[in-house]
Amino acid sequence: MGWFYILCANVFIGVVLYFGLGKYGNIRIGGPTQEPEFSDFSWLAMLFSAGMGIGLMFWSVGEPIWHYSAPPFGEAETAAAAETSMVATYYHWGIHPWAIYGLVALGLAFYAYNRGLPLTFRSLFWPLLGERIYDWPGHLVDTLAVFATVFGLATSLGLGAGQINAGLNIVSGQYLGTAVPVGTTVQVVLIAVITSFAVVSVWAGLDKGVRRLSQLNVYLMFTLLGVIVIIGPTLFIFDTFVQTLGSYLNRLPELAFWTASYEGGSGGWQASWTIFYWGWWIAWSPFVGMFIARISKGRTVREFVLAVLLLPALFSFIWMSAFGGTALHFELFTQSSIIEAVQADEAVAMFELFALLPLTLVLSAVAMVLVVSFFVTSSDSGSLVLGSITAGGQDDATRNLRVSWAVFEGILAAVLLIGGGLGALQTASIATGLPFAFVLLFICYTLWVGLASEYRLLQSREVERRIRSMDDDVLPESMSGPSPTDDD
Repeated sequence: MGWFYILCANVFIGVVLYFGLGKYGNIRIGGPTQEPEFSDFSWLAMLFSAGMGIGLMFWSVGEPIWHYSAPPFGEAETAAAAETSMVATYYHWGIHPWAIYGLVALGLAFYAYNRGLPLTFRSLFWPLLGERIYDWPGHLVDTLAVFATVFGLATSLGLGAGQINAGLNIVSGQYLGTAVPVGTTVQVVLIAVITSFAVVSVWAGLDKGVRRLSQLNVYLMFTLLGVIVIIGPTLFIFDTFVQTLGSYLNRLPELAFWTASYEGGSGGWQASWTIFYWGWWIAWSPFVGMFIARISKGRTVREFVLAVLLLPALFSFIWMSAFGGTALHFELFTQSSIIEAVQADEAVAMFELFALLPLTLVLSAVAMVLVVSFFVTSSDSGSLVLGSITAGGQDDATRNLRVSWAVFEGILAAVLLIGGGLGALQTASIATGLPFAFVLLFICYTLWVGLASEYRLLQSREVERRIRSMDDDVLPESMSGPSPTDDD
């Protein structure tokens, strides 16, 4: 079904841009007088931390280096391969994932805050099912959302545990003399410890827990990014960002519809990368979408779409250019061993890069703290979302319910690691994302129905307000008479 994933991802971009840039852009989530619940900075920090924090940490060095050594097309380990590797990385972390998140988040926010329906996925099917959203069809939709969410989260938590383990191994071996072993047992222990941190954050709630940790994540990310830009190949990083951005925009139409049909179909490189990512983003969309919806009251559709679609993608590009570009600089112009390390274990990629830079210990320590913090915010946010879904869309799901989901997410991540490591995590995301892709296609239609109805309602109210505000003696004869009724 690789072709299906490819097609769906592009449909979602077109739909989201149509809603945001068209006539529906001025519709405000929560109604015309609704004020934003969070400041712009807090809002952006939370949506970004929930969206792809652990993934950026895990793949920012590993993915460009992997594509450089084994590109989807062209000769490996050349200047052309380096550019292709960065373009492919931009492709996977650019507007496609955020279009998926934005579609789900916009639909959930609209039906919850403009129509007063429960903040859960069944509400998105009101135009099709009506009151039956409270019967078995609605239960089925929410069940699919729960499965997609828990497996998507488990993938990220498993990746995070592997990266923390790799960092501890390198740092302890270099500075303590005794290396922490890399293995499933250590990673399961790490999941248990960090999940306990997540339970504390879940207990604290959205404002005290997730918001503060999300802001901490942003501060740490900007600190780490700034240090890499300063002590790394600064000019090369800037050159990489500008050139790759242009190449990405130029090659996006071709890449967006590339299915590797002449290379034997969606197997090999594309199955391991693009199809995995699209399945992962779709599997994450219930979790990220509902969380973004929960924090987005008071935003207009246009503001929402542009912020969600462009700003996180742009930051991802800058981040990948700094870390991936620095790693490629070492591979292109010096003798380094990053390729061998990445091919052996993707989780060590960032720490292998830090070993080639000054301040190795400081950078490694900050990176591990950041991964732990992202782990906690992802688990915390996911628990809030799963608690809301399984409590029937109530924002005030019981703490015990949220804590139970936090514990279960950690258990599932540990089970998948024990059962098959990274391969099992990737397969779980792709498999659970597929049925939910069909749900997203239905959401395109139901959200259009809802926004069109809201637009007509707002237009009729605006006409009525203007007519009533004008004196009868200046009204054209054709407009005189009684004001329009609700039926009109």
